[in-house]
Amino acid sequence: MSVYKNIMEILKYKRVHMTLIDPAAQSPDRSVELAEKADKAGTDFFLIGGSTDIDSRLMDKTISRIKEKTEKQIIIFPGSRSMISRYADAIYYMMLMNSTNIDYIVGHQIGSASILKMMGIETIPMGYLIFEPGMTVGRVGNARLIGRDDENTALSYAFAAEFFGFKLLYLEAGSGAPEPVGCNVIRRIKESVKIPVIVGGGIRDYGKARSIIDAGADIIVTGTVIEKHSNPYMALKDIISAI
Repeated sequence: MSVYKNIMEILKYKRVHMTLIDPAAQSPDRSVELAEKADKAGTDFFLIGGSTDIDSRLMDKTISRIKEKTEKQIIIFPGSRSMISRYADAIYYMMLMNSTNIDYIVGHQIGSASILKMMGIETIPMGYLIFEPGMTVGRVGNARLIGRDDENTALSYAFAAEFFGFKLLYLEAGSGAPEPVGCNVIRRIKESVKIPVIVGGGIRDYGKARSIIDAGADIIVTGTVIEKHSNPYMALKDIISAI
């Protein structure tokens, strides 16, 4: 089954959790260790990537080794055109919609299109929006940050994402953000568009995860919490129990 179809099948009966692992943040050995703990905790999918540029060799090494330890599907979460691996099951073919840099709107996508076509990797079209505070991804992506409670601006972008035909919409506060995107924004978007809504950034515990789920998020993404926590398995288990 394709990754996108699998996501949609799971959403018929529950919300989805995805674990983001950034190969640039630790060694491949540590990435594999974190993946094993996340798999045991009950994550549904893995995202491999991040906001800093990572070469394809590190992507290949990290993804191939994680695939030896889990049957969960792996999606590339690219920060540039070089972040491609033949070992991945799919890639978010995403537009950073509120970037001021054309490379993040369409440049990296054009630069990688021929390679992706040749490799035959499943592409999942996704609109990507960065909210305050934005953290590293907001800075690197030259984002015109959306206020975390700015419903009207966020909704205009959400409508545009739907009109473009994106299959998913990702609302991002930035890895390590002190707070996630405002629940009022998530609720308003979910009530107004038909495509699944992903929320990431600032989700550290059961309470924050529960509030985001209650606001209507279909998918939540956590990454920093397991990279920095002394007990990644228990931290993730707690968050996933909110879904």
